[in-house]
Amino acid sequence: MIALFIRDMRLAVRAGGGFGLGLAFFLIVTVLVPFGVGPDNALLARIAPGILWIGALLACLLSLDRIFALDYEDGSLDLLATAPLPLEAIVSIKALVHWITTGLPLVLATPLFGLLLNLPVEGYGAMVLSLFLGTPALSVVGTFGAALTVGIKRGGLLLSLLVLPLYVPILIFGAEMARRAAEGLESGAAMLMLAGITCGTIALLPFASAAVLRVNLR
Repeated sequence: MIALFIRDMRLAVRAGGGFGLGLAFFLIVTVLVPFGVGPDNALLARIAPGILWIGALLACLLSLDRIFALDYEDGSLDLLATAPLPLEAIVSIKALVHWITTGLPLVLATPLFGLLLNLPVEGYGAMVLSLFLGTPALSVVGTFGAALTVGIKRGGLLLSLLVLPLYVPILIFGAEMARRAAEGLESGAAMLMLAGITCGTIALLPFASAAVLRVNLR
């Protein structure tokens, strides 16, 4: 498992679409929004949690089609499917690599990007925590979508259409948690819901992704 993790990390960085692309897209979103809504600091502070969450969600979408694509094209996915390592573990490693190369950099960059949107000081901790809790679910759900569309030429648009409805609950509770904390309100319920969604996706979706891969590789 460690060897597969190291291999996938190298492929993710070498193939692009990881650290740099996701961060660049996240930065573009946070820079363009103030130009679109105007220099109203009160308005920016009110919408900052939602904008940061939408930017992180869309940044995660950019690299979803690469999770299984390279392995499918060179035949490695067929070898992995017949390896002694369970396919569920392989899917979990793929999701972990995607989160480390895409989700984690977004979490670490959030305090800096929050400055661009005039995010209230009270909301910084909750904003970072909400993304830390929610982005793993984005990667796991995205891995499931990538498994559904593996082998489909130009399946990126179809993948986005399949995954976006599943992202909605994560977006709602993640943004709500950060918004309530920024306004000085109780955010514990939203945090528990977000954590529950993430734990549920991590526990269940690797099995669904592995089952879909077995069907697609037959």
